[in-house]
Amino acid sequence: MSTHAKRERLLLADLLEAAGPEAPTLCDGWKTRDLAAHVVVRERRADAAGGLLVGALKARLERVQAEFAAKPYEELIQLIRTGPPRFSPMSLKQIDEAANTVEFFVHAEDVRRAQPDWSRRELDPVLSDVLWSRTERTARLLGRRSPVGLVLRRPDGRTAVAHKGAPVVTVTGEPAELLLYAFGRQDAADVEVVGDQAAVERLRAAELGM
Repeated sequence: MSTHAKRERLLLADLLEAAGPEAPTLCDGWKTRDLAAHVVVRERRADAAGGLLVGALKARLERVQAEFAAKPYEELIQLIRTGPPRFSPMSLKQIDEAANTVEFFVHAEDVRRAQPDWSRRELDPVLSDVLWSRTERTARLLGRRSPVGLVLRRPDGRTAVAHKGAPVVTVTGEPAELLLYAFGRQDAADVEVVGDQAAVERLRAAELGM
C-alpha cells in the first residue's frame, strides 16, 4: 500500500524535475538544485544530516550538501525517487511516514509556490487530517520564536496554540496552509490572519518553523 510519504516523495521528485536545476524555491538562498541536495543528504548521509539540529555540525553539513549539489541534477532526482538505502532507518515504512510526510509536502510546496503560475493543490481529507495532526503535535515547537501569542485555527473551529502570549494573533486556514504558515512560509500560505495590526506585522516577519 502506498503511504503519504511515498506519494509526496514522488510528487516532490516530479516537481523538481519539471522545474529544472536553477528554478527558485521558497527556501531562502536555495534553488531547486540546492533543495534536491538537501533532501538527499538528509536521508542518505546521517553523518552530515546532524548539522540540521546541531550547530557544531553545520559546517560539515554545508560542505557535504555542496558536494551533492555539484552532482548531475538527474542523479539527485533519481536518488530522491528511489529513497534511502535499505540499511537506513528511513527505509522502514513507519519511520518514513513519520519523518517524511511533512518534510516532502512542505518542500513540494517550496517548489510549487515559488513558480509564477502555481496553483493550490486539492488535498484528500485523509491527508489533510494527517497534516493537521502533525501541526497540532509540533505547533509549540514551530511557533516557539513567535513574538506574539499565536493560535492556529481550522475553518471548523479546531485550534492549536503555537505560542502563548499577548497580544494574540489567530491564523485561520486549511491544515496544509496552517502547516506551511507554521513552517515559516507566512507569505505563501493561503490563510486569514486576525489580530492587532502591529502584532500581525511582527508575526509576519518572524522566523517560524524548525
